[in-house]
Amino acid sequence: MGIYNTKIPDWPQDERPRERMLNHGPEALSEAELLAILLRTGSGKKTSVDLARNLLKSHEGLRGLDQQPISVLCEEKGIGLAKACQIKAALEIAKRLVQQKVRVKEQLSSSEDAYHYVHLRMRDLTHEEFRVVFLTNHNDVIAERMLFSGSVTESVVSARNIVQLAIELSAVKVILLHNHPSGNPNPSAEDKMVTQKIIKACSFFDVIVLDHIVIGNDSYYSFADHGLISSS
Repeated sequence: MGIYNTKIPDWPQDERPRERMLNHGPEALSEAELLAILLRTGSGKKTSVDLARNLLKSHEGLRGLDQQPISVLCEEKGIGLAKACQIKAALEIAKRLVQQKVRVKEQLSSSEDAYHYVHLRMRDLTHEEFRVVFLTNHNDVIAERMLFSGSVTESVVSARNIVQLAIELSAVKVILLHNHPSGNPNPSAEDKMVTQKIIKACSFFDVIVLDHIVIGNDSYYSFADHGLISSS
């Protein structure tokens, strides 16, 4: 019988996840071991490492776990509400850390910057979301707003709302962002029409639309990079 069929306190010290982290740092641990530290305890004959491995296998890794609502995680044997909340909280902290690293730069200077600013929160959504990042004249981020959830259509997207928010926030520039749940970031004809409508409305108030980023599955489409939005 191997050591992984026993309780973690009975393992040799150099095999226990928490002790390994203390001795070698978190980077030395596998994803299952890191997740096991979050879970803290196992269930029945299964250790926290067993539970972590089962979760990662069932949901195809951390990204798959991130896509699941708390209710689905609670259906896993040995994962109650508290453990499910701990998992979701840790994954959300990771996404916010990435966003803060972008903010340290203070500026969104390229389509790649804009993509990395939001993609962890948008790439795996099962519905479309339309967001706007409001910027200063030097491309410093003032605020980000999720304006609506649903299909991007000319009748739903409110150019007036974007202009009003830009004025309230004293924003000079904006970046439009929305996701395609299909994973294909190529813009539709409707996406292009909506973009031109917003550009026209913003121009009357000297608000510049820098770009419209469409988020796909680990990829994106930039209207500016493809020459569909003038840099002037």
